Order: sequence, then C-alpha cells, then structure tokens
Amino acid sequence: MTLSVNSLADIAVNIQVSLSRPDRFSRIISSIHHLLNCDATALLCYEAHQFRPVATAGLAPDVMGRRFQLEAHPRLEAIARAGDVVRFPAESDLPDPYDGLIPEHQELHVHACVGLPLFSGQRLIGALTLDGMNATQFDAYSDEELRVVAALVSGALNNALLLEQLERPGVGGFSRAAEEVKEIDSDEMIGSSPAMMQLKKEIGIVAATDLNVLITGETGVGKELVARALHQQSARSTQPLIYLNCAALPESVAESELFGHVKGAFTGAIHDRTGKFEMANNGTLFLDEIGELPLSLQAKLLRVLQYGDLQRVGEDRPLKVDVRILAATNQDLRQASAEGRFRTDLFHRLSVFPLHVPPLRERGDDIVLLAGYFCEKCRKKFGLRHLALSAAARAVLRKAEWPGNIRELEHSIYRATIIAQAEAGGAEVILLPSHFFPAQASASSAEPVAEVAFSSKSLREATDEFQRRYIRQALQASEGKWAACARKLEMDPGNLHRLAGRLGLK
Repeated sequence: MTLSVNSLADIAVNIQVSLSRPDRFSRIISSIHHLLNCDATALLCYEAHQFRPVATAGLAPDVMGRRFQLEAHPRLEAIARAGDVVRFPAESDLPDPYDGLIPEHQELHVHACVGLPLFSGQRLIGALTLDGMNATQFDAYSDEELRVVAALVSGALNNALLLEQLERPGVGGFSRAAEEVKEIDSDEMIGSSPAMMQLKKEIGIVAATDLNVLITGETGVGKELVARALHQQSARSTQPLIYLNCAALPESVAESELFGHVKGAFTGAIHDRTGKFEMANNGTLFLDEIGELPLSLQAKLLRVLQYGDLQRVGEDRPLKVDVRILAATNQDLRQASAEGRFRTDLFHRLSVFPLHVPPLRERGDDIVLLAGYFCEKCRKKFGLRHLALSAAARAVLRKAEWPGNIRELEHSIYRATIIAQAEAGGAEVILLPSHFFPAQASASSAEPVAEVAFSSKSLREATDEFQRRYIRQALQASEGKWAACARKLEMDPGNLHRLAGRLGLK
C-alpha cells in the first residue's frame, strides 16, 4: 500500500482546516493516524531538550501528561538527531517509550516504529511518531512519502504554535517566534481541565501587569507554580523571583528577613544583611503562607506596598524599592481580617487580583495527566525500562478525593512504584489499584474471596497460599490461558509468569 496523491491532498486540506479550531492538534494527529493505519500515533513538541506530547491517538490518556527527556529515551533522541525519517528495526534493543502504553496491547511491546523529525527551517520543533504491533506495518510506505507527510505536519505544527501564542493573553503576543514559545521545566502547570484552562487564562491576563496577586487554594494544589508562572510571563521575568515562607519565620527575625539590618542593630548583628525586599528589587517577591505573618510586621509590609520605601533594622535612611508582591495562602483572609487576625487594609492591598487554584478533586482528567507526569519522573528516578498505569488504576486515581491534592498524588505514585517494583522484580512495571489502595482494591474485587482463618503459618506463607489459590481460580476461569489470566488479574504477563514460577504453579 502506498500513499496516493489524493490521500496526501486530503490530509493537507484537513490539516489546514484544523488549524482554526481549538482541538487543532488532535485533528491533525487523527488524520495521520487513520491515513497510515497506525496502532499508536503521537505529535510531540520539542522544548528544552525534551518532547512534550500535544496530541496522541491509540495511546493511554496519561501519555499526554508525560514529558520525554531525550537523555532518558534513546529512540526519541535518535529521532531528534536524525534530520530524516528514522525506521527502527523490530529487533532493536532500544526501549520504546510507548511500550505498555497502548491500552489494547498493554502486555505487548511495540514492533514497528517510525520517527519523523519536524523542522521549521533548520530548527527542530517536534516529532511525529508512528507505532504498530506488526513488525512490517510501515514497510509499504517509502521514505519519500513519509517525508511529504513530515513536511505537511511540520508546517502545521509551526503555524499552530504561532496561533497558540497569538491567542495567549499577556506579554509577547505575535512578536515572539515559535522557537521562543514556552520552555518547559519542572515548574510546568500540567492540566487541561476547564478549571485549569480558566486559571491559565487569568494568569496570562494579570502576569503582564504590575498588580499584586493573592493566590488562594488548599494545601498541595500548586500555588507556588502559579507564582512562578506569573513571574515568568511578566516583564520582570529577567529579574529575580525571591521566595519567603512566612509560616517558617520566627517573629524575632522576621523583620530582618524582610527588610534587612545593619551591623550592630542588635546583639548578633555582626554585619549588614540584605532583606528579601532588596533582593527582589525590580523583580518579584513571593510571600507564601502570608496569613501567618505577625500583625506587627503587617503594618510595615503595608507601608512598603503603599510608598515603595523601607528601612533596614537599625538604620534611619529609607531605601526605595520596586517590587511586585505575589502572596499565597490556604486561609480565608477575608474572614481572618473580619476577626482581627489579619489587617483589612493589607488584605485589600494584596488581593488586587485574586487567583484561586482549584483542588485536584475538581480537575477531572487532569488527575490522569498528572499521574502520567509523575510516572515518567518515577521511571527515570528508579531506572525502570517502563512504568505504566493499568486502566483500573487510572479509574481508581480519577475517583479518589485527594485531600492532599497534587502533593499527595505525587507521593502516592512514588509509593506505588516502589511496591510494584518489589513485586515485579524487574524493570518493567505496571501499577495496579492494589499498589495504591490495597484495602479498596480488595473490597472492590469482582471475585468473592473466602475469609482465611488464622493459623500458625507465617504471614508470607499465608499470603503465598492465598495467591496460589487465587491464581488457580483465575487461570481456570481463563481456560488455562496465561495471557488471558494476566488480563483478568490486571498483571503484566511477565510478572505473572515469574510469580507463578515462585509459587510452584508452573
């Protein structure tokens, strides 16, 4: 099968029509996915030495939250360096970044893989990856045909990035070239839920101004990431962003931390000290947990906000500073001011433009994206070849309440990975509900399990006996087929074979 002129013309038309739509990237990748009959297709944007998925087809939903650093993914690095079509042989020993991430074939490794680097002029802007379960899936397409596809998608991606930048409010506008569009780092705000899109829109609006911003939200929702985004998108981005946790400030040194002191101002002041306000001059000062700031200091902070001058402790000469204040709290400062615990005038000075960060439970599918993001970080940290979430695990994470929000989710992913890795005993790990919430997974099991009477056996022996009996039941229900049994138990087949061998079932 080859690509006809008509099919290429159709895809060119579809790409151009899609550019004007909010789901432009998804429409572009959908056209390619069906045209080339792929099992998995991904459009990746190249940013800061890593690939960020902007649209996928046939891949698990958490892939959109993953960030693929080149040094951690040799296949993607090869695509980035190639400058032309890259065909990986079926027997290639380079790990495929999508192994275990194709829902219909989670237990299988990808066999056919083609990478198309995407360029704007001589500059790499992204990649198109084509994957299939059949080793000869893309052999019928010539390199020349794939180059035409790559050229069409390159132009579309470059135009889409420019349109995306044009539509984004705030500093920069259309004058920023595509290569300058958003560098990704550990401060990236992952999420595309309506609540997060609204928050990002509001950040874009207020970032370009010099207004003070009060960031509110529960513990662990990512208020510091919002502060960093505000600073990075502002005209002050080349100046310092200084952080101060007001809750960690002993009242005895709080004034010195904020405004500095001169030598001899008090016992122990053996040299001049520069305060946070001076450090942030011409930049941004982020006051975290502002509700914990002592009342005595709130009046002095208010003066700096009103007049732009401050005095070091022990010095009479005032200093002029130009500082933008970003403050964050998990308290209701309006209520606190009504109760006299926080100055009302300072509250109004800080909350010129309030931003509320939604809790994780209100962010819907963002939970899955964030889980994918943390899975990729875990995979790299623990040196795993693959780390994937089962469909059941994604469903469980999606339904959880997450009172600790993003921080709790991150810790849960790390803990589950450690547990699953210990069970698997290898470098390919699939996370199951039992790795996150053992009690919940047991209660929701579809198969009734008889209670086990206490005996003199050790816990390990009793556990082995239970697993042995349960696997036998699942194997019988699967007509003796181990692959079907693994799917029923939501286990990686290799892990099941190893466990069955240890339990003497094989």
